[in-house]
Amino acid sequence: MDNPSPAVPLLAWYDANAADLPWRNTSDTYRIWLSEVMLQQTQIDTVISYYNRFLTEYPTIQALAQAKLDDVLKLWEGLGYYSRARNLHKAAIRISTDYKGKFPQTAQELQQLPGIGRYTAGAIASIAFDEPTPVLDGNVIRVVTRLLDIDADVTQTKTKNRLWDIVADWVPDKRPGDYNQALMELGQKICTPRKPHCKQCPVQTMCLAYKNDTQNQRPVKPKKAPTPHYDVAAGIIYNEAGDMLIAQRPNEGLLGGLWEFPGGKQEAGETLPQTLKRELYEELAIEVEVGELFVKVKHAFTHFKITLHAYKCQYIGAESPHTEPQKLGVQNWAWINLETIDNYSFGKADREIIKALRERGTMLL
Repeated sequence: MDNPSPAVPLLAWYDANAADLPWRNTSDTYRIWLSEVMLQQTQIDTVISYYNRFLTEYPTIQALAQAKLDDVLKLWEGLGYYSRARNLHKAAIRISTDYKGKFPQTAQELQQLPGIGRYTAGAIASIAFDEPTPVLDGNVIRVVTRLLDIDADVTQTKTKNRLWDIVADWVPDKRPGDYNQALMELGQKICTPRKPHCKQCPVQTMCLAYKNDTQNQRPVKPKKAPTPHYDVAAGIIYNEAGDMLIAQRPNEGLLGGLWEFPGGKQEAGETLPQTLKRELYEELAIEVEVGELFVKVKHAFTHFKITLHAYKCQYIGAESPHTEPQKLGVQNWAWINLETIDNYSFGKADREIIKALRERGTMLL
């Protein structure tokens, strides 16, 4: 490649300015892997407390492999993107069984594990094993497209492949892990999405976007389509004993393995109470009397938004000949109360319902 590597000035800047983070004070591959997984889609300040709590509970990969998935998800609760936790658990089991507790030591091998793609594999391999292999995340894409003033759409496969080639050519043989972290930290601290701190940038003299005054036009991305919105109905379903029914989502898919107040998405022509009765029949084969609307919760996922309408409901019974709910569209179900609800892991929207129940009381009438 004709583009000179920014490695020398970047490493000098990193040596003087690197953030003191808990996963940088270790050579333990398990801890490096855990940090990289948690840092996907999540801010560093949020990750630190989760990282420390997780290691207190599961200090080794063997401990994580032996854990119950429900317990792992509970510990992950609030961090979001729960497929990361499920894949972390799967990978820990694979490493403990197939690899006898030892991590694969190359980026190529690491990508065979659940939840480890090219970026994560490159980060682990370079930081833990000094393999001169590249990383490319949002921060790095921003840095590279500004350094070279690339005006191509970075969401296109052709452009991404070009960027991978560039960062692969730039990564040094010595200190590749520090270099990759420096590149990412530059994007976090200096080469920020808006109003980058160009005057403080250690590679400003190499930056073509700075020279051409196009920093705020890089990287190039297409305009986002409007975010879809869905109305969802959920039931706070009480039985005669005053307990509430919750259901566990299937492990695969959105919020997999988490518990919820059961319900589902409104279909065309339905009222929300009709939606709720249909969903409860389809997923659990139960009938309820839908009562008053208890709370509305607005929540945004990555690609869509919802308004969750939670109704207080009275449990009538299961479809004959059954005497209890059936696992038709759910993994499990349980009768609980507010004293036992903390034993179960919930997504953010359902935790808002729980918060409202604690604040306003759980009485049905």
